[in-house]
Amino acid sequence: MSTRLEEQLRADIVEAGRRMYARGYVASNDGNISARLDDTRLMTTPKSVSKGFMTPDMMVIVDYEGHKVSGERDASSELPMHLEIYRNRPDVNGVVHAHPPLATGFAVAGIPLTRAVLAEVITTLGSIPIAEYGTPSTAELPEAIRKYIKAHDGMLLANHGAVTCGPSVMAAYYKMETIEHFAKISLVARLLGGEHLISREEVERLQGLRGYYGIAAPAPLCTDPDTPQNMDQVLCQVLEAPASATERLVPSSALRGTEGEPSRVDARSALAAASRDGEIRLTYGELTALIADAIKQLRD
Repeated sequence: MSTRLEEQLRADIVEAGRRMYARGYVASNDGNISARLDDTRLMTTPKSVSKGFMTPDMMVIVDYEGHKVSGERDASSELPMHLEIYRNRPDVNGVVHAHPPLATGFAVAGIPLTRAVLAEVITTLGSIPIAEYGTPSTAELPEAIRKYIKAHDGMLLANHGAVTCGPSVMAAYYKMETIEHFAKISLVARLLGGEHLISREEVERLQGLRGYYGIAAPAPLCTDPDTPQNMDQVLCQVLEAPASATERLVPSSALRGTEGEPSRVDARSALAAASRDGEIRLTYGELTALIADAIKQLRD
């Protein structure tokens, strides 16, 4: 790699870090960024430095085993997670890890961003799953993301944050922006009473637009929740999208049971979701399903 290109990568990492800090995606020394230099080396952010105050000379060069090649500082302790992504995704040249507050809130609550809500997100990132919890800076975290990384450019990390990747550092950073923006919209919609989801049929149309617009998605979308997946490797982007032969937008309640009716399991879940002051909220459909279930049990 030429000196000029290496200088550009250093500048891109500094810029991505500055934006992450300015937007509140990181605090203190949180987060890390890396870039692929060539077939033998990576460039990564240093340990214990605020991402908002980095300089190009701070970057650390490492090989694909994580050994330092050059740099005055030590590499980020999250480097193994970055290495895992590069090993599994030869198309990736940049990786960003941060703790954007709203997206991390979904990760902490155990709620993946996998509902078909925004057309722009469907055509670009697809679904945003949650990788199982792994202790930061240990081998557990690379193992957790390994399941999803071949099919996804972005994912939440359980009780930790989010990670994105792309053909460049800035492309990976912009995907982090998309995840946080999506989390904000999803949260507001749920607070206002629920989301209207894009139907399964419309999702299939949007998937066709990926090719039309030249969007290089790592894997196809799959809207059938029963799509078989390897236990160790997810190979398609699973989206929650209700089937509808007539409507392009469907209330999120359609996911609860067949033909838009809530399942008995959902009715019981609503009881378990009582607020701290003891108040329980049930829709008419949930209440009737719960009563029907109780009558059935009495008869049995």
